[in-house]
Amino acid sequence: MKIRFWPTVLILIVVAVTVRLGFWQRDRAHQKEALNAHIVAFENAPAQRVTVDPIPLDTVEFHRVEARGEFMPERVVYLDNRPYNDQPGFYVVMPLKLEGGGYVLVNRGWLPRNLADRTGIEPYETPKGVVDIQGIARANPSQAFELGKGGSAAHQPIRQNLNIPAFANETGLAFQPFVIQQTNDTHDRLVRDWPAPTLGVERNYGYMLQWWGMAAAAVGFGLYAARRAAKKDDADGQSPDDDEAANHA
Repeated sequence: MKIRFWPTVLILIVVAVTVRLGFWQRDRAHQKEALNAHIVAFENAPAQRVTVDPIPLDTVEFHRVEARGEFMPERVVYLDNRPYNDQPGFYVVMPLKLEGGGYVLVNRGWLPRNLADRTGIEPYETPKGVVDIQGIARANPSQAFELGKGGSAAHQPIRQNLNIPAFANETGLAFQPFVIQQTNDTHDRLVRDWPAPTLGVERNYGYMLQWWGMAAAAVGFGLYAARRAAKKDDADGQSPDDDEAANHA
C-alpha cells in the first residue's frame, strides 16, 4: 500500500496536537484535585493572623486568615462584570488599615448593579471604626477577561480587574501580597456566596475525552483514506490485457 507523504504528515500532526491537548486537560484536572485537597486541609487549620509583617503569598494562599483594622471607603474599587445568579453586579474591594500598621485588601462581597444606571452604585454599609475580618487569602480579588487595560485604568472606582502591586503604587499604601476574601457577616448588605476555586474539574475531564476522541477520529480517517487510496491505485494499475483476460476467464 502506497503511503502519501503530506496527508500522512498532516494526520500525524493533528493526532500529536490533540493527544497533547488531552494530556494538558488531564493535568489541569489533577492540579485542581490537588488544590481541592489542600483547601479542605486548610479549612480545618487555625486562622492565620494578618499584621504589619509581610506574609508571602505562597505560604498563605487559600488559608483561613483574620485581620483587625479600619476600612478605607475612600479607596474602594468596584470590580465590574461579576454576575451572581445571572444578575449583573460588582465585587466591592476595599483596603483595610491594620491595627499596628500595614494594609491589606479585602474583597468584601458582591453588590448588584443599578440597572437604570450602569455606573450607579447601590447602597451598602461600611462598618465604622475597628472591625474584625475573617476570610480566605487569595492571590487576587477575582480575575475577569479584558482586552488591554479594558476597564482597569488607574484612579477609576469601577474597573475590570485590580492588580495589587499597581494599586499599591497608585495609592502609596504598602499592601500584603494577597486579598482577603471576606466570609464573616458585617451586616453590610453584601453577598458573600463565593464560587469554589476548583470549579470545573469535570469540564477538564470532558475536554480531555473530546481531544482524545478527535485524535482517534483522525487515525480512523487516515486509515480509511489510505485504504481507499490503495484500492484506487490497484484499479488504476490494472492493464487492459488483464481486464480482457479477466473477462474471458
